[in-house]
Amino acid sequence: MRYAIVIEQAAGNFSAYVPDLPGCIATGATVEEVEEEIKEAIAFHLEGMREDGITPPLPKSQVEYVEVAA
Repeated sequence: MRYAIVIEQAAGNFSAYVPDLPGCIATGATVEEVEEEIKEAIAFHLEGMREDGITPPLPKSQVEYVEVAA
Protein backbone atom coordinates (compact mmCIF):
# COMPACT_ATOMS: atom_id res chain seq x y z
CA MET A 1 0.00 0.00 0.00
CA ARG A 2 1.04 3.57 -0.52
CA TYR A 3 0.30 6.01 2.32
CA ALA A 4 0.77 9.78 2.17
CA ILE A 5 3.17 11.13 4.78
CA VAL A 6 3.81 14.64 6.04
CA ILE A 7 7.37 15.63 6.94
CA GLU A 8 7.97 18.71 9.05
CA GLN A 9 11.21 20.33 10.16
CA ALA A 10 11.39 20.70 13.93
CA ALA A 11 13.92 22.55 16.08
CA GLY A 12 16.73 20.02 15.72
CA ASN A 13 15.34 17.21 13.58
CA PHE A 14 12.52 16.18 11.27
CA SER A 15 9.22 14.55 12.15
CA ALA A 16 6.72 12.67 10.02
CA TYR A 17 3.17 11.48 10.40
CA VAL A 18 0.61 9.57 8.37
CA PRO A 19 -2.78 11.31 8.01
CA ASP A 20 -4.56 7.99 7.35
CA LEU A 21 -3.00 6.28 10.40
CA PRO A 22 -3.55 8.49 13.45
CA GLY A 23 -0.77 8.01 15.99
CA CYS A 24 1.72 6.73 13.44
CA ILE A 25 4.71 9.06 13.76
CA ALA A 26 8.49 9.05 13.43
CA THR A 27 11.47 11.35 13.85
CA GLY A 28 14.92 11.52 12.31
CA ALA A 29 17.96 13.74 12.05
CA THR A 30 17.56 14.09 8.27
CA VAL A 31 14.73 13.83 5.74
CA GLU A 32 16.18 10.54 4.51
CA GLU A 33 16.31 9.15 8.04
CA VAL A 34 12.75 10.18 8.90
CA GLU A 35 11.52 8.62 5.64
CA GLU A 36 13.09 5.29 6.61
CA GLU A 37 11.77 5.58 10.17
CA ILE A 38 8.20 6.32 9.03
CA LYS A 39 8.26 3.30 6.70
CA GLU A 40 9.15 1.12 9.69
CA ALA A 41 6.52 2.87 11.83
CA ILE A 42 3.83 2.23 9.21
CA ALA A 43 4.72 -1.47 8.99
CA PHE A 44 4.70 -1.75 12.80
CA HIS A 45 1.41 0.17 13.06
CA LEU A 46 -0.32 -2.02 10.45
CA GLU A 47 1.02 -5.20 12.07
CA GLY A 48 -0.34 -4.07 15.44
CA MET A 49 -3.75 -3.31 13.96
CA ARG A 50 -3.92 -6.76 12.36
CA GLU A 51 -2.87 -8.44 15.62
CA ASP A 52 -5.69 -6.56 17.37
CA GLY A 53 -8.18 -7.79 14.77
CA ILE A 54 -8.54 -4.35 13.16
CA THR A 55 -8.57 -4.07 9.39
CA PRO A 56 -6.06 -1.38 8.40
CA PRO A 57 -7.65 1.55 6.59
CA LEU A 58 -7.04 1.94 2.91
CA PRO A 59 -5.00 5.01 2.01
CA LYS A 60 -7.31 7.93 1.20
CA SER A 61 -5.21 11.06 1.68
CA GLN A 62 -3.43 12.65 -1.23
CA VAL A 63 -0.83 15.36 -1.39
CA GLU A 64 -0.94 18.29 -3.76
CA TYR A 65 0.90 21.59 -3.92
CA VAL A 66 -0.63 24.92 -4.86
CA GLU A 67 1.17 28.08 -5.82
CA VAL A 68 0.25 31.45 -4.35
CA ALA A 69 1.78 34.89 -4.68
CA ALA A 70 4.12 35.52 -1.80
